[in-house]
Amino acid sequence: MSICAAICLLTGAATLSAKSVEKLKNDKVRVLEVRLGAGAWETVTDGRPSVLVYLAGTDAKLSFTDGAKRQEKIERGETVPEPAALRAIANAGPTPLHFIRVEFLTGGSDETWGMSGLPPNYKQLFENRYSRTYDIRIAAHQKEPRHTHHARVVVCLSGAKLEHILPDGRVQPSTLATGEIAWRPGQTHVGHNLGDTNLWVIAIEPK
Repeated sequence: MSICAAICLLTGAATLSAKSVEKLKNDKVRVLEVRLGAGAWETVTDGRPSVLVYLAGTDAKLSFTDGAKRQEKIERGETVPEPAALRAIANAGPTPLHFIRVEFLTGGSDETWGMSGLPPNYKQLFENRYSRTYDIRIAAHQKEPRHTHHARVVVCLSGAKLEHILPDGRVQPSTLATGEIAWRPGQTHVGHNLGDTNLWVIAIEPK
C-alpha cells in the first residue's frame, strides 16, 4: 500500500496536499514552512532527519512506511525530532496545522554539547546526532547572561525588539518578528530585550 493510500485510510476521506514554502537553505539545513488545512496531508519522500516546530496546531495523524501510526494533539511551540524515513502527516483536526520543518543536510556528529556555553535559563528540549535544540525566553526589558551559541536556525514564536552586546562592547540589532525564521551565526554575546513584549524562540543548532 502506498503512503498516500495509508493517509486516506487514516482520515477516512479523500485528502488535499500541503502548501510548503522553502524559507532558507545552506550547506547544513533546509528550512520549510508547511501549512496543512483540515483534511490535508503531506508526504515526506527525501528521507532526511528533521526537527518540526509547530506554530499552530490541532489533532494530527501520522503514518510511517513500517506501518506505525500515531495520533497527536499539537500545541503551539511544540518541537519534535523526526526520523530519516519516508513518512506522511495528515491533519485530521478541524483547524489548520502550521509548522516549520528544519531538514539536516549533513550526516551529523556523535559529539555531545549538552548545555555547554548556554545560560541556565535556557531549556534544552533534546539533543541527538543532528542537532541541539532549545527553548529561549527573555522577558520584556530584561538581559540574559553572556553565553555562546553555535550557528543555528531561530524560529520566533513571540517577537521582540532585541540587541546583542558583544564581548568587545559593540552592539548589534537583533530584532525578531513573530513567525520569523532566521539563520544566526555562532557568536558569544549578551541578549537584551529592549521592547515591551516577551521574546520566545526555538533555536536549532545543526551538527
